[in-house]
Amino acid sequence: MYGLIGKIVCTSGQRDTLAAILAHGTVDMPGCLSYIIANDAQDTDALWVTEVWNNPESHRASLALPAVQAAIARGRPLIAGFGERFETHPVAGTGFPAQAAPAQDA
Repeated sequence: MYGLIGKIVCTSGQRDTLAAILAHGTVDMPGCLSYIIANDAQDTDALWVTEVWNNPESHRASLALPAVQAAIARGRPLIAGFGERFETHPVAGTGFPAQAAPAQDA
């Protein structure tokens, strides 16, 4: 499993527009188990994107998908910069695929 959590800083007043572009452009991405776009609670011009993928290769491959490429092209002018970015290795949680969860000790 492969995870990413990243902060996107939007140009002033464009957060909702960018969120809509990202939501539309990331609907069908093979290997993506979760792609969550969230408003930052403190910064009205920031979004957080939390992603869970089968593996890093699926994430890399998604960047070449036509819908993702179109979302990147449309969204780029609305991005002022990027904040923190974290790579993770998801292991469990609500909505986590049961077949991917680590074995339980009996």
